[in-house]
Amino acid sequence: MVGSMVKLATDAYVDGKWLPGSRRFVVRDPFDDAPIAEVTAGDGALADLASEAAARAFASWRTKPAPERGKLLAALGARMIADVDRLAALCTRENGKALSESVGEVRYAASFLSWFAGEAERAYGEAIPASNTNQRLMVHREPVGPCALITPWNFPYAMLTRKLGAALAAGCTAVAKPAAQTPLSALALAELAEAVGIPPGVINIVPTDEPSSVVGRWIASPAIRKVGFTGSTEVGRTLLRQCADDLKRVSLELGGNAPFVVLADADLDAAVAGAMIAKFRNAGQSCVAANRFVLDTAIAQPFTKKLVAAISKLKVGRGSDPGVDLGPLIDDNAVAKLRRLINDALEKGAQIVHGSQPGTSRLVAPIVLDGITAEMAIWREEIFGPVVALRTAANETDALVQANDSEYGLVAYVYTRDAARQQRFVDGLATGMVGVNEGLVSTAQAPFGGIKHSGFGREGSRHGLDDYTALKYVATRV
Repeated sequence: MVGSMVKLATDAYVDGKWLPGSRRFVVRDPFDDAPIAEVTAGDGALADLASEAAARAFASWRTKPAPERGKLLAALGARMIADVDRLAALCTRENGKALSESVGEVRYAASFLSWFAGEAERAYGEAIPASNTNQRLMVHREPVGPCALITPWNFPYAMLTRKLGAALAAGCTAVAKPAAQTPLSALALAELAEAVGIPPGVINIVPTDEPSSVVGRWIASPAIRKVGFTGSTEVGRTLLRQCADDLKRVSLELGGNAPFVVLADADLDAAVAGAMIAKFRNAGQSCVAANRFVLDTAIAQPFTKKLVAAISKLKVGRGSDPGVDLGPLIDDNAVAKLRRLINDALEKGAQIVHGSQPGTSRLVAPIVLDGITAEMAIWREEIFGPVVALRTAANETDALVQANDSEYGLVAYVYTRDAARQQRFVDGLATGMVGVNEGLVSTAQAPFGGIKHSGFGREGSRHGLDDYTALKYVATRV
């Protein structure tokens, strides 16, 4: 087991030092609730030390030439890849996901560091043609300042590097609070950052089981100029209100309720393959997970049959065991939510066509529900588990209306071989991302983010630097 095989970093990492704090909390394995480690419980005092360290380090980090910042980011990404087995085993231990998925996450997380290592040198300004021949007009891009990064438990490496890579590339420093369920991954990343020579104070990690005691101090601190958050829409709204008083820059990657649309002319085998990726990665505990399956009536039956056949091959168990596809859900609350959503759907007329209602175990085998309607909670809420909710559509127009019937707008998936239909859906879908005959849209080169109640701002791609830079316009008389 990871906890007994290697020494874990369990203290807060602030200003290049490992600080034990005055209190600790237990991190547990979601599979069997066994304790993994006792971790520093950050408080207001540690939060203040972290923001002060980030503010001091910002003065020198912002002036470090972009190629030098890029080299350090590239070194950190390379170090993650070199240490992939240890990092992946740690992720599986505290998150529960299948080990193969943890390996993929480490590689995915490292790709953001590699990508932004290059983008650090491409944060161009611009020259503006002046109407007055005596003027030269220039626009510079400058780092916005020290940033507070708040990340979730479902992708503990990737959600941190996606923000951290952009922040450091832009010349910002960072304070970060990982989720209480998965702080060990973030602390392991801090160890690697220290090892490759990222200066003290540039990256500060403060774990805690009382988020408000840490995040509240950062929001109140005038030193922190930007907050980046990935998590629930409810918490995102609260953070946005709190940041308004100091007019901090805010980017929010919030909940999703992704439609997965299969039209009558779709390649059903390709659609099933895409659905397996879009639905079951991390046991469905993903903001981009396919939530609402909208099937043209002409193909609903054969698609469902093929999908159930593929689902039947999935193996559920401890994430570190060989051949496991789906690990446990993160905690008992997650299981209780699934039971509530399924019970509500069954009471309102849905039918289980594969699997059975989960009990109290965190190991939840895939469940397929048919006969879903808009009145059911499972249509309106993010599922965050291995439950497939099927609904039929009379035609293309009906399918698009159903796909857009949500307050969320993160991602949508559509399967059709008709190029004109593809374009109509790309134009008509009210989401920030669209997968056309593709079940995996996330990549470091592309802008990740949503609209409506799924938040705003973009992570990854060249646009990922935008939320971490400010424009300075300079008019010079010559």
